[in-house]
Amino acid sequence: MSSKRFKKLPIKTTELAAESIDKLLSVIKKNCTTKFDESVDLSFQINNKQKKSEINIRTVVNLPGGTGRKIKVAVVCEDSKSSDANSAGADIVGGDDFIEKIKGGEMDFEKLICTPSMMIKLSKLGKVLGPKGLMPNPKLGTVTDDLKKAITDAKSGQAEIRNDKDGNIGVSIGKKSFADDKLIKNFNAILETLEKEKSNNTIKGDLIRSAFITSTMGVSYRLKLGKSI
Repeated sequence: MSSKRFKKLPIKTTELAAESIDKLLSVIKKNCTTKFDESVDLSFQINNKQKKSEINIRTVVNLPGGTGRKIKVAVVCEDSKSSDANSAGADIVGGDDFIEKIKGGEMDFEKLICTPSMMIKLSKLGKVLGPKGLMPNPKLGTVTDDLKKAITDAKSGQAEIRNDKDGNIGVSIGKKSFADDKLIKNFNAILETLEKEKSNNTIKGDLIRSAFITSTMGVSYRLKLGKSI
C-alpha cells in the first residue's frame, strides 16, 4: 500500500519521452520528499544476450564527485605491510588472525582488499565472502600490492558496475544534496566506463537498451544517454 507521500508524486513517469540528465535532475530532486538525503540512482538494461555468449560486466569506476558515503575498508595483508595499510586509512587491518575472524562470520566492513600473497589463504572463504560481494578481485583493483591506491580509491568514491542475470545494472551517482555538476560528472564517468566495457567485450550494436533515473524513494524517468556538460 502506497504512503501518502508517495501518492503525491507524479504518476506514469516512465511513459514520458526520454530526457537528458541535466534536464531531469531538478525533477528528481523535487521528488525527494523524505527527510533523509536520498541517493540519485541509475538503472540500465543492457543487451547481454549475444549470439556467441552472454555478456557479464563487472568493473569499478572512480566517481570524480564522490558517492557521499563513508566506506569501511578492511585489508588482509602480511605483517610487514600492515603499517602501510593503516597509514593509508584502512579501518581494519589483519593477517591470518583476521582471516579466521572472517571465517567465523565477523564481516564488519563494506570493502575488502587483499595482497596477492595472502589471496591464496583468503580464497578458501569464497562461500562466505562471495555471496556478499566481498571477495577481492584483481579486476576490481582489490587484489594488489599497492594498498595505498586501493584504499584511497575505495574511500574517495568508487562504485561497482555489475549486471545481474537479466542484464540489469543499478548504480548510484551521489546524493540529492550534491550540486548538479557533480552528479553529471559522476554520470559521465559511468558512461565512459560502460563504453570501455563495450569495447572490451566486442559487443555488436548498442550496449544499453534502456536507462532510467530515480531517487531512493522517488519515481523513475526515462534517461537519454550521451555525455552532458
